[in-house]
Amino acid sequence: MVAVPTRPAWVQPPGGQERPAAVGQRLMRDSLVRTSKPGRLQVQLADGRSFRLGGDALLRVRPSSLTLERGQIIAWVTPGRPGSGPLEVRTRSATASIEGTTVFVDATEHDLRLFSWEGRVRVVTDAGDTVILTSGEELAFRDGAWQPPRRLSREEAAARSARSELLQGFDTPMETLPLIEAELGIQVR
Repeated sequence: MVAVPTRPAWVQPPGGQERPAAVGQRLMRDSLVRTSKPGRLQVQLADGRSFRLGGDALLRVRPSSLTLERGQIIAWVTPGRPGSGPLEVRTRSATASIEGTTVFVDATEHDLRLFSWEGRVRVVTDAGDTVILTSGEELAFRDGAWQPPRRLSREEAAARSARSELLQGFDTPMETLPLIEAELGIQVR
């Protein structure tokens, strides 16, 4: 755990009791991480891959994947970092596979949004369909159906970044922030 800018936020190790999240805390395989609004936190995994979690979120940490039950996550793999392979963010409706990229996922009880802040994100839906998102593209599951991918305008991306609780409000900027700004032509900070 590298940052907990707002609480409430908790960690529950496998077979253990849930306790408040704390900077420096290590996450064991199969730990549960939970936040309630306005709680947010940031984790850097042992291989250097990172994520921020917020909203009313519940996530299980596995060796090569993160399982998001609900809430919001922004996850990234620093491009060119050796030995860290793809990171998968699994949800009930789809799996996003990221490598050298930054992805945002928002999972509610009925809807799901996946957004590539920069780079390519491979999404495999629960029906087995594969969609490749590129920088600035979003894929949504609404009203029980997948919507076609859509590209956000520069203005829409800038507005989204300005109000994003996972991009803003942390003491240290994400390693991929310069890539996001270059890819989308926006200023995030």
